[in-house]
Amino acid sequence: MYTPARYVVGDMDIAVICDGYIKLDAGAVMGLIPRVMWEPVIGRENLDTEHRMKLSLNCMVVRSGPDILLVDTGLGNKLQGAARERGFPGENGLLMEGLEALGLVPEDITVVANTHLHADHCGWNTVRDAAGELRPTFPNARYFIQKGEFEVASHPNERTRGTYFAENFQPLVNSGQLELVEGEAEMIPGARFWATPGHTQDHASIALTSRGETALYTGDLVHHAVQVERPAWIAAFDILPLLSLESKKKLAERALKENALLICVHNPFPGVGRLTESGGRRKFVDE
Repeated sequence: MYTPARYVVGDMDIAVICDGYIKLDAGAVMGLIPRVMWEPVIGRENLDTEHRMKLSLNCMVVRSGPDILLVDTGLGNKLQGAARERGFPGENGLLMEGLEALGLVPEDITVVANTHLHADHCGWNTVRDAAGELRPTFPNARYFIQKGEFEVASHPNERTRGTYFAENFQPLVNSGQLELVEGEAEMIPGARFWATPGHTQDHASIALTSRGETALYTGDLVHHAVQVERPAWIAAFDILPLLSLESKKKLAERALKENALLICVHNPFPGVGRLTESGGRRKFVDE
């Protein structure tokens, strides 16, 4: 069980809850960076015998006025057996416990937003009921997804079909709860998509602004805190690495300029901190 981590940005109450973690090959997380460079950063003690590292599944709950916004929904509980163990090993499926710790039930959520539709970010969008039928997990919520991301996810190719699963988003079409948007759409007052392409073409982070304060939920723009400090460290999972580089530079510039609270999906829970700069060197400092 992960105790929710609480923060305040202006008039917005933020809680980071966790769906658990997955284990992925550390070399893939660090992309083209040689192991001799990244291993001291991660720490050899944080790698398992198969050279995998833990990536947390940090999700964000935002309360603003009458709305309760949930950003990303982790891996969920639908994927089972060999497919889960092969593609997404780890301990996960804990999002409901996090909501319960906040005194919330699925019916309380009014808005859900996905930064993108990879399985570890939208798995709890839907569940199977007692009869085995798929249905939206949050029956009273509007689900916001970037239109381009939805179209790509709906037509996966050989590279993406291992992480784009229609069961995580098609039921939202059937229920009429899906809202496809383009660009920097506002979901609730002060909470907007912020285009950060690179990991996928239409990947979008979430920017929260209130009373002169800013928080940025990074999505998969960042897989490890060092990638905030060093934008050229780009995961092998990013399908458009040069676009990812530009998006990371944009993130760093905004984080420094606005002293933004950064909420990183895959950093160790809760994955929250700020980017600092001293003597030309940047460092992510946990909060």
